[in-house]
Amino acid sequence: MPASNEHHKLRVLLADDHTLVRVGFRRLLEDDPRIEVVGEASTGLEAVRECLRLKPDVTVMDVSMPEIGGIEATAEILKSDPEARVIVLSMHANPAYIRKAIEVGAKGYILKNAIQMDLLRAIVAVAEGEAYLSPAISSLVMESMKSGGPAGAPDDPYDRLTLREKEVLQLIAQGKSNKEVAVLLNISVNTVAVHRAHLMETLGLHRTAELVLYAVNRGLVHPS
Repeated sequence: MPASNEHHKLRVLLADDHTLVRVGFRRLLEDDPRIEVVGEASTGLEAVRECLRLKPDVTVMDVSMPEIGGIEATAEILKSDPEARVIVLSMHANPAYIRKAIEVGAKGYILKNAIQMDLLRAIVAVAEGEAYLSPAISSLVMESMKSGGPAGAPDDPYDRLTLREKEVLQLIAQGKSNKEVAVLLNISVNTVAVHRAHLMETLGLHRTAELVLYAVNRGLVHPS
């Protein structure tokens, strides 16, 4: 569906785990006659399913989501549909998150404190095939690149994990059992156990409590 066709509204999917935030985004977007919100998702896995089912022009994805994070969900979506266009939202201008989002194929990255100014602009730009970064992020990325950017990143064991292992890590850290993880990711319990063993070996962790603490420190899950 060409974004330039004035007879077609831009179809947007909202993915955020806070209902009130989604309501606010929906109101902001639907005030614009060019935009129609066609669906909402409250977890990372739901966002993947809804994006692939609804085929929106743009998916707006919060970086911190239950089940799997927004960046992992974005990677899953683009693996199944390389044409999908995703904008990642974050509370923080974290250079590592920004780089990762761009690496997995997100077309935009905007800060939640700049939503009023940036969200509509970002959706229209991304729908037309452009990339969009909040101005505050653009300068941060440039600074990061000038100062060597991801220097030392290959030494981070987390980067050696596969996408599936990252999903398993996040779900286990949220208190899910191997059986629950298997159901959520549609894989066997045995496969979950293999992923779990490998990711703990890669990260040098030995107990579930250490794994939970690691995930909290990485910002993958929030302490309750």
